[in-house]
Amino acid sequence: MFEAGGFGVAVTVSPRSSVSASLAELPPPPAGVTRRRTRLSEVLSPSGFTDAGLVGELAALADVRAQLAAYEAVVVAELARRRPVEWDLSEEQPGHGSEDWAPVRVPVGVSEFLADELALVAGISRTAATVLAERSLVLVRELPATWAALADSLIDPARANAIVRALGGQSVDVGGRVEPGIVAEVEAQALGWAVAGETPRRLQERTAALIALDEAAADRRRKQAERCADVTTRATADGMGELVAAMPVAVACRETVDAYARMAKAAGDGRPIGQLRAQVMADLILRPWDTSRESVTAHLHVQAPLPALRTRPTDGRAAPGGALSAPSGGRSAPGDGLSAPGDGRSAPCDDRDAATVAGAPITAGQLRELLVQLDAICPGGLQAPTGGSLAIDLTDPVTGALRATVTRPELERLARRGCHTHPDRDCGCAVLDRPPAVDRYTPTPAQFRFVRARDRTCRHPGCRRPAARTDLDHVCAHRDGGATDCTNLCCLCRRHHRLKTHAPRWRFTMTDNGVLTVTTPSGVTRTTRPPGLRLSHPPVLTGSGASPDPDDPPPF
Repeated sequence: MFEAGGFGVAVTVSPRSSVSASLAELPPPPAGVTRRRTRLSEVLSPSGFTDAGLVGELAALADVRAQLAAYEAVVVAELARRRPVEWDLSEEQPGHGSEDWAPVRVPVGVSEFLADELALVAGISRTAATVLAERSLVLVRELPATWAALADSLIDPARANAIVRALGGQSVDVGGRVEPGIVAEVEAQALGWAVAGETPRRLQERTAALIALDEAAADRRRKQAERCADVTTRATADGMGELVAAMPVAVACRETVDAYARMAKAAGDGRPIGQLRAQVMADLILRPWDTSRESVTAHLHVQAPLPALRTRPTDGRAAPGGALSAPSGGRSAPGDGLSAPGDGRSAPCDDRDAATVAGAPITAGQLRELLVQLDAICPGGLQAPTGGSLAIDLTDPVTGALRATVTRPELERLARRGCHTHPDRDCGCAVLDRPPAVDRYTPTPAQFRFVRARDRTCRHPGCRRPAARTDLDHVCAHRDGGATDCTNLCCLCRRHHRLKTHAPRWRFTMTDNGVLTVTTPSGVTRTTRPPGLRLSHPPVLTGSGASPDPDDPPPF
């Protein structure tokens, strides 16, 4: 029981079985009504509290958050104990993890794929899941006094995390250089500061200074952090994106960019200083004036429902992408979604008709504007950029499913040639579809193009690695009878390809239209579907969760 605002709230914890049994005894809800849990605001309405009562409720919520954070730590630590490092492949086994390409932070003694399972269960990124696992293990295994203070609501999660960052990994018991007794003494002093209200940032600094960090240990952590340096991007709204660089010289780079931007501002450039910084950084990276370096071009995939590319221009000129029309008479091929309407008019565009480039949604007009910048629009219509390539991915305007992917010359050739069976007339026969299955392990180049165009990214839930940097994997293993067919192939990045192939008790299944379902060892299921796909009926699942056959080498 806790009291706040003059009210007392008692929380009773009961075994799940008794709660389930109680719910089973309740009468069924009326037809068309779904029963839900009672909301806290329906039990304790904030409108009935005085100001002091509201402040008391906020304090009670802070206490509960601290207790939940402590409980989360022990739950995660227990899950980590059940996912030992012995689950992973050894360095002598093919397919084991490698630090040479992309170092991964893994808590000592824990499977490298624990973070992937935590990410799916909690709905967070793998990086956030790694931080959660590390913090939980430090609290439970190394700093029991800090965990106890958090569980008793004496400190909040922010201050507990500050102590974790300062003392985690310092004890000899976990590979550090400081005696456990000294770590415990410093922890006690840090807890005193935390209870007294020291700010989290200052608490971390004072604790780190008090323990007199071992220089060798600090140097090892610094080198490990440098190995994990990286540059990533995040898509934001309104056609913008963030370029995030984690590196030792981040401050120096930002100061250099700022200095050049201020020079441009002083020279009379009227743009805002932030916009100038962004332009300076882009110029320093792309170096458009430097002709001595190898040229960089683009390999573009135009992904759009057919109505978006058939939009009739208002000035009477031929629209870019006009080669998507029917071979001769302009009549639509029945049911194949690959031909223009017979009267030449375009279907009305809605939000489903937005084309996409590099995974960011844009309209057909924005697509043409982008291609203008890449010298890709010419009197002949949409063309590949100089030195690059252009693929046109045709999707069903009703279901959104990918039907075929072709280059511009291939599409023009098909439009001119028409149907093999009826070359003398417009019969409406389909002349294009997805690549057929093959009786071999390695997918065909056409299958590579189709599946990557369909999936666009790694299909593991939460992963956004572009399809161009992924492997094509048999969802149902080839050794188990899985066909080398687009309905049984999906894009997985190298990490998640290894997870599917080698991590115990994970299960992957996929429907015939590309809906992928991933089940973790703990039984949690997450589903992804190809971008743009609109489901109308539940298709049949195919897949396998069996352990790999060492005689069937994966393509890595």
